[in-house]
Amino acid sequence: MLLHAKESLRKMFSAATSYYGGPMQSHALSGTVPTCVFRSSISQSRTTLTSPCIYCLAAFDLRHSLNSYYNKTSRHVFSCKARSLTQFSCGGSSSDQEIVIAMGSNVGDRVSTFDRALQMMKSSGVNITRHACLYETAPAYVIDQPRFLNSAVRGMTKLGPHELLKKLKEIEKDIGRTGGIRYGPRPIDLDILLYGNSQIDSETLIVPHERIHERPFVLAPLIDLLGTSCDGGTETSWHSLSKCSGGFFESWNKLGGESIIGTEGIKRVLPVGNRLLDWCEKTLVMGILNLTPDSFSDGGKFQQVEAAIAQAKLLISQGADIIDIGAQSTRPFAKRLSPNDELERLVPVLDEITKIPEMEGKLLSVDTFYAEVASEAVKRGVHMINDVSGGKLDPRILKVAAELGVPYVVMHMRGDPSTMQSEQNLHYDDLCREVASELYTQVREAELSGIPLWRIVLDPGIGFSKKSEDSAELVSGLKSIRREVGKMSIGASHVPILLGVSRKSFLGEICNLANPDERDPATAVAVTAGVLLGANIVRVHNVGYGAVVAKLGDKFRKKMET
Repeated sequence: MLLHAKESLRKMFSAATSYYGGPMQSHALSGTVPTCVFRSSISQSRTTLTSPCIYCLAAFDLRHSLNSYYNKTSRHVFSCKARSLTQFSCGGSSSDQEIVIAMGSNVGDRVSTFDRALQMMKSSGVNITRHACLYETAPAYVIDQPRFLNSAVRGMTKLGPHELLKKLKEIEKDIGRTGGIRYGPRPIDLDILLYGNSQIDSETLIVPHERIHERPFVLAPLIDLLGTSCDGGTETSWHSLSKCSGGFFESWNKLGGESIIGTEGIKRVLPVGNRLLDWCEKTLVMGILNLTPDSFSDGGKFQQVEAAIAQAKLLISQGADIIDIGAQSTRPFAKRLSPNDELERLVPVLDEITKIPEMEGKLLSVDTFYAEVASEAVKRGVHMINDVSGGKLDPRILKVAAELGVPYVVMHMRGDPSTMQSEQNLHYDDLCREVASELYTQVREAELSGIPLWRIVLDPGIGFSKKSEDSAELVSGLKSIRREVGKMSIGASHVPILLGVSRKSFLGEICNLANPDERDPATAVAVTAGVLLGANIVRVHNVGYGAVVAKLGDKFRKKMET
């Protein structure tokens, strides 16, 4: 009898653990008695046990004595990391599981709803580690309804799959979702796409989500959360759960992949101000307004409020989409101001520039690395933060930017303006790869601080801790930077790139132009190259030139892509 019982438990243990080297899936289907569902990796048949805790405990007791048997059988299963049965005890998971949750909304203030949902997920036991881009999509199935915003997040949780589902449904209810027609309008929709290495099929939950493969608005954010280089762990496991032999990449390509982005069906968008910008449709021109006495090009020209406002009006008349206001010089070896000194220069201009009618429909950006300055500027009407340090000089700015809910420009720089041109900071073995890697490290810090990927803009930092030949190489290497970032995060490789080449010293050295004011034609050429190679925002002093070359660059780029 004992041998017979032991052999039976051996078979149940094997069936429970053979699927991806994974655990038994424990959850409550109905009533008060929990049930456990086992999936055999060979037959994929489903068996429901009415007394799960007995079987779970008995199987666990056998675990150590059956290790050798388990190791032999698991060789024949596509497996990532083997996991203990205790991870799916009847009450939930005892160790963190990596998950993907899809988000959708087409009722009310969709962006604010997403922000609220993110905060509520964090409070409910989901540690969000990555965000997808933000997509505006045409409605599916029921087409007579407003357009959706869609995205997804990747994170860790100790919640069991059905506990997690319950929490998500509570969040939906708290935000205002009520019963309605299937696939109809809703303020928020939260779906579990993936849960660890698991495949779940119960009356209330199916994982992977059963309709991933037919929905571009789900697949696009999911692909964003992966990297082009699988790590042999979780991502490999997730791809194996796809219905396609080539994983989710093949599923996405079958629907059209990148070729459908930018169509009426699905667009990547940047939420800024009260708008959703499709940065691939048109290159945005950012006009520079320096309120400093010591900036390398126009220092001292616009320190008075009247002069600054007149320059802002000129930049707008020439075609600026964004005015980037800076009150602290970041040229090499510049003396650092305190936050209070910076605000003394900045606040009077901000208070006036927001009143001029020319600013209607335009955006304001603040060029600062201080959290206090960024916070005060946004309170006074600024729409985005442009940080040359990417959070390194004042790490508090990351939390502040997350709380303010505005786009955040992450620029690459080693050291600070006083040390960035040191021999150590100027040394690169593989320029584009190292800049991409260091930029992505800063992006990760920003995301973990609460700034979603859909609010991040990348800047390779032309002239900052770069030699002249490095700056030229970065302009020509924008596509290479995107590819390198994509190896770590596909979503991060799709965010907007800001290019700041205007009047910089590398142009002067190449063209033998000592006076920065004489470098506008060289700037125009560099901007054109940048737009053709994928820059989405160009930061320039002479907006008249910048707007013309951006428009022509867009035209040429689109012709080259067709």
